[in-house]
Amino acid sequence: MIPPKEDIIKEVTFKTSRSGGKGGQNVNKVSSKVELIFTIANASFLSDDEKSLLEEKLSNRLDSEGNLHIVSQEDRSQLLNKQRTVLKLMNLLTKSLQVQKKRKPTKIPKGVIEKRLMTKSITSSKKENRKKPGLD
Repeated sequence: MIPPKEDIIKEVTFKTSRSGGKGGQNVNKVSSKVELIFTIANASFLSDDEKSLLEEKLSNRLDSEGNLHIVSQEDRSQLLNKQRTVLKLMNLLTKSLQVQKKRKPTKIPKGVIEKRLMTKSITSSKKENRKKPGLD
């Protein structure tokens, strides 16, 4: 289960820098790009099983120190970008912590097998009727 936003914000660090893109002179003056850094190993609200599951599922997104980096620079406002990174992190955590159910293999119903065999026999009889009659 994912904790409230306030608990997550206590566990992460934010870095700001100047972002590219639209904004005119504002881009050159204001540090609106926000990078959220989340260390899975230090998260107090996650159990050991959840931490190992996250490290396994997010292994391609973690850096060498085990930090998860999420960047947002879509908005001109630093505050909106900060909120966006927190939402991205929450969505990522909820998706990664979901465990898929194992598929239970089921038998093929008799009706399906009979129908398949029936269509095969109908098709073979059609093709048999297309042949020229033999002299046997």
